Amino acid sequence: MSPRHPTAHRDPIDPADIDMSAPLGARLTLPNPVLTASGCAGYGRELHRFTPLHELGALTTKTVMPYARSGRATPRMTETPSGMLNSIGLQGSGIDHLVTDELPWLAEHGARVLVSIAGERTEEFAETAARLAGQPGVVGIEANISCPNVADRGLVFACDPDASFAAVRAVKAAAGPDLPVYAKLTPDVTRITDIAAACTEAGADGLSMINTVLGMAIDTHTFRPSLAGVTGGLSGPAIRPVAVRCVYQVYAAMRSGTLRPVPLLGMGGIASARDALEFILAGASGIALGTALFRDPSLPLKVRDDLRETLARHAIRSLADAVGLAHHQPEDDSRLRRTPV
Repeated sequence: MSPRHPTAHRDPIDPADIDMSAPLGARLTLPNPVLTASGCAGYGRELHRFTPLHELGALTTKTVMPYARSGRATPRMTETPSGMLNSIGLQGSGIDHLVTDELPWLAEHGARVLVSIAGERTEEFAETAARLAGQPGVVGIEANISCPNVADRGLVFACDPDASFAAVRAVKAAAGPDLPVYAKLTPDVTRITDIAAACTEAGADGLSMINTVLGMAIDTHTFRPSLAGVTGGLSGPAIRPVAVRCVYQVYAAMRSGTLRPVPLLGMGGIASARDALEFILAGASGIALGTALFRDPSLPLKVRDDLRETLARHAIRSLADAVGLAHHQPEDDSRLRRTPV
């Protein structure tokens, strides 16, 4: 006998009655759970032609560092059968440009902004974070700790619990108490819960999961690596099962008391409301679209609206009530009973 669906006994409800707000911490609630993923929408100017930025839950900027950075040599990107590899190298114009030119423009267009930051040293994370306190439209910081720590033999921050702890703690101290900090985790570790624990112990207000998966491709015409940097980050549909697994494992550890509970942002190959719902059922309170934007830059609002319709069909009155439902036993629908139909 198949397990009973937790909403099987409930009639569908009007989509207009669905509460789509996404509680992402004590100091951050977004009007809907759909964000952009870092690096895939720049600073929002191009995306704004297709998607009004104020209608997004939030825009996550491309990763910014304390200084301008030229990035890696070309070719930097190559397609794969189910996604793409990129080796951009965190190219960007630095925090001064973001604060002076981009954040005022984003504020004029009503965007809620999650600023992705990085650094080659812990001090650089702190330096960048300190510039963001009180800036218009900024609702939080995403610490992209999936970059090399040059002060520690080039090891990636997010692959080491101690380095992750130090970077997140430095960002929290520099950002001040009113700006939520999310730590972006890499899946390229043995136990992602160990890194999640280090970040939450350091004070992270939430976790972004996941960054790209390290991969490579070889050109069979030239017999050389397809990317100038040899390896790159794999994104797109190929990594979605990996990302869902990571979110599920970290949320399960929080449910068990092993980790301090914080909200999770799920990302990795999301291209539809069904994909988004997978992450939410696994434990994500919000989701971010990345690679799919290159194919359809109007997709975020389609996903938002389709997700609302999907929740209505399942008679789930709020997005928050769907978070983590995959962890509940078939007979346990207590979270749904809180809001009678």
